[in-house]
Amino acid sequence: MFIQMEDELASMAAILGASWAGSKSMTVTSGPGFSLMQENIGLGAMMEVPCVIVDVQRGSPSTGLPTTVGQGDVMQARWGSHGDYEIIALAPNSPQECFNIMPQAFNLSEKYRVPTIVLMDECTSHMSEKVVIPKKKDIKLVDRKKPTGKKEKYLPYKAGKDMVPPMAIAGEGYNICTTGLTHNEKGYPDLSAECQDSLVRRLCDKIRFNTEDIIQIEGENVNDAEVIVVAYGTPSRSAKRAVALARDEGIKAGMLRLFTVWPFPEKQVRKLALQAKSFVVPEINYGQVVLEVDRCAAGNANVYSVPKMGGELHSPEEILNVIEKAAGEKTVKGGIQYA
Repeated sequence: MFIQMEDELASMAAILGASWAGSKSMTVTSGPGFSLMQENIGLGAMMEVPCVIVDVQRGSPSTGLPTTVGQGDVMQARWGSHGDYEIIALAPNSPQECFNIMPQAFNLSEKYRVPTIVLMDECTSHMSEKVVIPKKKDIKLVDRKKPTGKKEKYLPYKAGKDMVPPMAIAGEGYNICTTGLTHNEKGYPDLSAECQDSLVRRLCDKIRFNTEDIIQIEGENVNDAEVIVVAYGTPSRSAKRAVALARDEGIKAGMLRLFTVWPFPEKQVRKLALQAKSFVVPEINYGQVVLEVDRCAAGNANVYSVPKMGGELHSPEEILNVIEKAAGEKTVKGGIQYA
């Protein structure tokens, strides 16, 4: 079912309400609309409402380049709403991956009761390629955990060891109180520092402690790589070709492809930083994920940012030039260098 709402604030509110009513709900936006949704994305994180937001990134900030490519919303996806919370964000690079990622996004959202973001970019959204649709029986679907036991004893925000509380559906006879205020296990407002500490820790830890289940990455030629390209979204297509060209030149290059941008694969990057001499990070922004790569490299590897401000993609040759520069670096100085 499709419903046209009057604006982005209303769209986010509508999918939160639809989810509480038992539907798997999503909305789609781009650029400034994503900014307008942030308030209710934070509300969804606080109330622990499963839902999916697709953000088609374009040249930014403000109205920017409405119909051309960008990746400037990556940090906003993670930190866009105020306060401490965790989010899940996935980044496809093709129409096929857009199809494949949507069930994954819904499954993660339902399993962890958290808004999940699909960080597309304009190039992918306007791309025409073959999409193979699997049989329905082959698509894995996950539904939110439902409460058991007596309805009158149901506590909407009482979680077990997995830190994710069972979610009753409005109208099924359970008494439900949910609010954006700091709340106790009954869902009632509790504005004490103790309740705030307990609640916010759980909102964050249910994601932080399950990163091995959530994070999906792909390594290509990374086992012996001295230069590793870290890429996500459409630039990963150019990066793949650039790594192949570098290998043809005898450079030990590899690629770490991020399907999951948030939570960030810290452990994997830290481990690779002890092996590789340099990271190369092409992004259609002035450096966002590169900040995370540099943080996790912790001075053990050089980090090269290959930025585009928006409006066009990297060519494989542009990325190759930086791979060559990184391969020629004799010492590890640490820190970010901007190409």
